[in-house]
This record gives sequence, C-alpha cells and structure tokens, in this order.
Amino acid sequence: MSSRDAILQRLRNRTGGELTAPECDFSVLDLPDWSTAERLDMFERTIESVHGEVHRTTESGWIDRLAEILQSRGAQTLLIAKEHEIGQALRSATKDREDLPQLLVYDEPIESWQEALFNEVDAGITSTRGGIAETGSLILWPTADEPRLMSLVPPIHIAILKASELYTTFHDAMQSQNWAAGMPTNALLVSGPSKTADIEQTLAYGVHGPKELIVLVIE
Repeated sequence: MSSRDAILQRLRNRTGGELTAPECDFSVLDLPDWSTAERLDMFERTIESVHGEVHRTTESGWIDRLAEILQSRGAQTLLIAKEHEIGQALRSATKDREDLPQLLVYDEPIESWQEALFNEVDAGITSTRGGIAETGSLILWPTADEPRLMSLVPPIHIAILKASELYTTFHDAMQSQNWAAGMPTNALLVSGPSKTADIEQTLAYGVHGPKELIVLVIE
C-alpha cells in the first residue's frame, strides 16, 4: 500500500461521526449603526491617514470639483470609460468648457495602445461599488468597460463614491449588496495610493501603481 493509500485508508477508518460545518457568529463584526455622516467622517479620517484624499461634492458639482483638482496637478489627459455614465457625463461636459483635460476613452484592447496608456495618461477616473468606513476602503468591481488597468496604471486614480453606498464594515457591504448571489472574477478593495516597504520598513508610495488616490464623494 502506498503512502497515499495508507493516509486515505486511515481517513476512511476514522471515528467521530460525520463532519459538519461549524456555526459562524458574525455579530462580532458588526459595529454600531452609524449615520451616513458618521460613516463619511470615519471613512475620510481613515483613508487620509494613508495618504488618500477625499473631496465632498454633489451630483451637480462633481465635474467642477474634478476640473479644479486636475488643473491643480497640471494633468493634461484623463482616462475614462466608454459606456459608464461617468465617462458619458464628462464627454458631454467637454463640449461646453475648456477647463477639463483631454479625454482618452478606453475603447480598444490594451495590446493596441499599451505604450500610450503607460506613458501618456496623467489620470484615470472610475466608479466604485461602494466604500467601507471602518477601513477607509473603496470597493471596485472591474468590468470590460472599466478594466482594472484604469485604476492601476495612471499616476492619479480618481474614484467616484456615492455617500449612500458607504458601509460601516466589510461584512455590512457584503450583506447589503448580497455578494453571495454572485461576484466578478476580480473584486478589489483599495485603501489609499499604492505603497510598498523595503526590508528596513521604509514605506514608499506610488511605486507599483497610482501615486495619488482622490475620492470624490457624491453627497
């Protein structure tokens, strides 16, 4: 009898009854039912503690705020999605104003414009699935219209977060959005700009991704 067969035989001969799944009590993960304002305050404090940046704005004023932010950083190009309402709103806005940078639409395979993406894009803007106040995290669910590279490659990542989709905890977000019913192949939690540390524990930002994470919260 091989070692493998011997191990399997011992498992078959074990005693102790049928295996059952342990009961899980998730109540320890629940925080107080904070108000939207309390969640927003916690989210802002937490994400700014790791060099993220939060700007509170409105449905009618977020494009104006975006233009101010990009102008202050000298951004000349902004990567947008083709079909998402954020990209459509920005394309419509550029018809009547000159304070927005050149819009680059992510509408072709990466293989055909990889060099331009990595060398000519100053900022990228994406939607979010929501946010987590406790950890200061954004939830991103990349799609074919908003692929992962939109938030990974540009030096500045701008994320649009609706205040109504800000949850207290990760567990709260999963329960409220019913993640058990189906998830994308690539769900992401983003907490601040990219960062890494060397063996001496010296933390550096922007080494493997965006140097800046800017969140526009739509209240």
